[in-house]
Amino acid sequence: MQVVRIYSGDDGESHFEEIDLPYEAISGAERTALQSASSIHFRRYQPGNFLDFHVAPRRQYVITLAGQAEIGLGDGTKRIFNAGDVLLADDLTGRGHTTAAVGDSPRVSIAIPLED
Repeated sequence: MQVVRIYSGDDGESHFEEIDLPYEAISGAERTALQSASSIHFRRYQPGNFLDFHVAPRRQYVITLAGQAEIGLGDGTKRIFNAGDVLLADDLTGRGHTTAAVGDSPRVSIAIPLED
């Protein structure tokens, strides 16, 4: 399963990398390895909402359920996340990233904080 990870580099900036969560066979199906999570919450941002540079408050998966988000990095790189896209927010230090709700419909996402 493809996941985009955003992480803090040694340069104090956030960076993207694509990671693959491998599937394992179980009872006629497949799943990724279990990970411990502490809670879950949903968020809704109206189109045009913009969060300036910030770091992730904790390691967490953020899954876009509806709408679109544009995540920006300090070097000007931007990525669009659509419904079904999975982001592992892991940039806990440094300048962080920006988040914008783009398009003409609200962006709805689910955040799943991970336990270490």
